[in-house]
Amino acid sequence: MAIANQSAAEAITEYVTVTIGDHMFGLPIFRVQDVFVPERLTRVPLAPPEVAGILSLRGRIVTAIDMRMRLDLGARAAGAPVMAIGIELKGESYGLLVDAVGEVIALPDSECEAKPANLDPRLSRVAAGIYRLEGQLMVVLDVDRVLDLRNVAVAE
Repeated sequence: MAIANQSAAEAITEYVTVTIGDHMFGLPIFRVQDVFVPERLTRVPLAPPEVAGILSLRGRIVTAIDMRMRLDLGARAAGAPVMAIGIELKGESYGLLVDAVGEVIALPDSECEAKPANLDPRLSRVAAGIYRLEGQLMVVLDVDRVLDLRNVAVAE
């Protein structure tokens, strides 16, 4: 019986780490379909500012979400490199545009903390929790909240 309790306490989740602005985020790997460099983005008239456009990826139409705009972290510098994380939600394909993709890390679920009350509200509205890593905070993204474009902060 002690072994069962020990294995339950050692549940591990793997995360794909990404950088957006000066912040590190983790996306649960089971939600990630692809990692790619977006090409030939087509703007969508009257789309919210978070929607950078659409693109074709292996014959699928993918809606590109600019995570800098989504999190209100300022525009990306012209010519700055961009990567995309492919996500699927309710049968639709999305590409989350990020500044950089890091590594895959495995972290114990027991070390994931609730989002602190003093977490920047721009991050808090899409955070599922946080990990305190060696001198760095990793915000776990709640993909469903990220893609709920009605969940947008109002400038104060």
